[in-house]
Amino acid sequence: MEKLTLYLKESYHELVKNVSWPTAAQLQESTMVVLITAGIMALIIFLMDGASKIFFNYLYGIW
Repeated sequence: MEKLTLYLKESYHELVKNVSWPTAAQLQESTMVVLITAGIMALIIFLMDGASKIFFNYLYGIW
């Protein structure tokens, strides 16, 4: 039990004293980068899906 208590105390100390937390502005900037990247990736996947649908419809003569 002493090991667990020591571990928790050291973990808390490290989180409070040693970790550098981002500012609100940095968090907002990072969030915007993630949202824009996710949107671009979704658009690329959407376009690739549409292109493959057209290709396979043409290949199998569905049109």
